[in-house]
Amino acid sequence: SIMKKRKTTESSTDLSEGRENLRLKQEVGLISGVSLIAGTMIGSGIFMSPEWVLYYMGSPASSLLIWASCGILAMFGALSYAELGTIIKESGGEYIYILRIFGSFPAFLFAYSSVILVRPAGLAAVCLSFAEYAVAAFYPGCSSPQIVIKFTAAACILLLTIINCLNVRLATSIMNIFTAAKLLALLVVVVGGLVLLAKGQTQSFQNAFENTTAGIGPIGVAFYQGLWSYDGWNNLNYVTEELKKPEVTLPRAVMIAIPLVTCLYLLVNVSYFAAMTPSELLASGAVAVTWGDKVLGSWAWLISLSVALSTFGSSNGTFFSGGRLCYIAAREGHMPDILSMAHVRCLTPSPALIFTSAMSLVMILSGNFTTIVNFFSFIAWFFYGMTILGLLYLKIKKPELPRSYKVPIIIPIIVLMAAVYLVLAPIIDQPQIEFLYIVLFIFSGIIFYFPLVRFKCHPRFLQRVTLHLQLFLEVAPTAKNAN
Repeated sequence: SIMKKRKTTESSTDLSEGRENLRLKQEVGLISGVSLIAGTMIGSGIFMSPEWVLYYMGSPASSLLIWASCGILAMFGALSYAELGTIIKESGGEYIYILRIFGSFPAFLFAYSSVILVRPAGLAAVCLSFAEYAVAAFYPGCSSPQIVIKFTAAACILLLTIINCLNVRLATSIMNIFTAAKLLALLVVVVGGLVLLAKGQTQSFQNAFENTTAGIGPIGVAFYQGLWSYDGWNNLNYVTEELKKPEVTLPRAVMIAIPLVTCLYLLVNVSYFAAMTPSELLASGAVAVTWGDKVLGSWAWLISLSVALSTFGSSNGTFFSGGRLCYIAAREGHMPDILSMAHVRCLTPSPALIFTSAMSLVMILSGNFTTIVNFFSFIAWFFYGMTILGLLYLKIKKPELPRSYKVPIIIPIIVLMAAVYLVLAPIIDQPQIEFLYIVLFIFSGIIFYFPLVRFKCHPRFLQRVTLHLQLFLEVAPTAKNAN
């Protein structure tokens, strides 16, 4: 018994040391911070969302305005988060801010909906995007069968689960390699578009506002599709504890990365419109592949390959960082203990990764890219709005709190108004029963919160299940972060 206890203690010590290796970096400086934001933002959205933004907006010019507005909104949101990050210098993003400002209950609802629905939905959407481009080459001239796309996406998630559970170094190496492919693919599209414009292919920009949609609902959904491509603007707040001089690095990294990505997205969209008429773009199942066919000719397969590599890399990044929220929520007692454990030899948060993988597979089998993005965005902006409301509360009620960076109060007010609009507009304009299901799902967390978290009524069988899972998965508890 004593030997077993000693072995467990040693194992925990080793794990707490190993857990440090799971961090993106011990000291994230300005360049690393910019890379983290931009690398996460440039995922599958810019290759998938342009046709849907155009579909809801109706004209090239109005869709470009949506892309620019999404960039400005992401910038305002990130600047607001930068102030929060200099007041509450803890990792965990929205979860830790809601926990410290509003308390345990709303933070639990955020963790509950994020871990079970939002993060797996984000991963599922990126993997579906990867699958669509990966199989497009095998179905030239026609759309790929949905069953093939879904099985390919599921295979992608299973492969990512194996990679991330086995070896952290392999996962980070794959992330770096695929980030380079992602930037190369976008630069090829931008340069190709500039060449087409120089040759006078500007037919899409004549009467560019013709057929523009004016309804509040379609504009809200177009924002959802555009903002999906900017998702990741808040990622640096998930690693605040690892930032070098967070009070300086956080705002500066945001001010460099987001305008850079916004300009790149606008140039890519202009390139798409230079190569295709609006009707051709709408008819395209995979916009970047159609662009490649028209511009690169026999070399079009390069675009398909680059986009598949880009989206695979993005899904790997999403998956790699996906265990962080799980881990922190479990550390605060808001998630099952098993999710805060790490593998005793590989030193990876395998229970959290396996759980995320299982939930993502359910998402893939039950929905498609567009519906997943819409519902993902609905929940995300609900909690973004709550976080921004927390910042406004701190600015008005707690102005004495030390903060090295202050954002003008009008900026979080604009973000809060946008969040309210993005949550309410699609419901008011085109009410769908699915939105009600999402709200009911978020508040279904009450069933688990009061008995399990508030009153800590843990049935005996849960402890036995945790113990058996520990033995089966070969995992052990990790030491709580001293910070």
